[in-house]
Amino acid sequence: MKILLTGASGLIGSRLTPHLQSLGHEVVRLVRRAPRGPDEHNWAPAAHMLDAALLGDVDAVVNLSGASLARLPWTRAYREKLRQSRLAATRTVTDAMALAGNAPRILVNASAVGYYGDRPGLRLTEQAGRGSGFLADLAADWEEAARLAPAGTRVVLLRTGLVVAAGGAVKPLAFLARAGLGGPIGTGGQHWPWIGLEDEVRAIAHLVEGDLEGPVNLAGPTPATADEMLRALAARLGRPYRLRLGTGLIGGLLGDAGRELLLASQKVVPARLLADGFSFAAPTVAEALAAAFEADGPARDA
Repeated sequence: MKILLTGASGLIGSRLTPHLQSLGHEVVRLVRRAPRGPDEHNWAPAAHMLDAALLGDVDAVVNLSGASLARLPWTRAYREKLRQSRLAATRTVTDAMALAGNAPRILVNASAVGYYGDRPGLRLTEQAGRGSGFLADLAADWEEAARLAPAGTRVVLLRTGLVVAAGGAVKPLAFLARAGLGGPIGTGGQHWPWIGLEDEVRAIAHLVEGDLEGPVNLAGPTPATADEMLRALAARLGRPYRLRLGTGLIGGLLGDAGRELLLASQKVVPARLLADGFSFAAPTVAEALAAAFEADGPARDA
């Protein structure tokens, strides 16, 4: 297939491009800078600018564009950037698809497990309803924008958890661990949905090539608590695990970002992926961390 990719320079997109190519697909990347080759084209999602002619011979669009949730704190201005970077990009893509002479038949669009909100004690499959909070509202609006794709387009919504990699959201956690500041966050008993970077990339390719549509949870098959993940990270890096960051401190320092990213409990299960025959390369968070830091070793920075 010919696949148009946004967010190609990000943590996931930079790994997804060569993986799709290894499967025999042609990947065309949308970039905000000047193109550097025939496989790159410029777009300006904030200005709603994308040449619809680029999509005329494209089979699938994978839209991963969006500002990082891990950048803290969430000021009022940054909250708006989080929203607009997602909604403007998605609406720019779906509008261009509608104007294309032959609309792409597949749209695989990023979303997030934040859709479910804080749901302690519940097993969250794709059938679970929407939660409450900033992230739940953001994810719901993001998914609604993706559903504006032309009729007949198969739309897949990637409800992704914390991607376990040496960079990304794990990087500040690894920094604390290496500094000897690792330990439970809040109670430590809250479930953190996670997925290894390799499995994130493989799952996206699986969904591009398959026939599932609608929301799909991209989370590891073995749920882990924050304590289990952080303890495994400290062990992997050969550092102590003893300093607790209390609930009050997290909320006081980081506000809603701390409460929704670090203290919320979401026992997310990849029910649809598993039912569709997807096999995880890293079925536990310890295995995902081992894969993420294998090249670095305990003494090197992420």
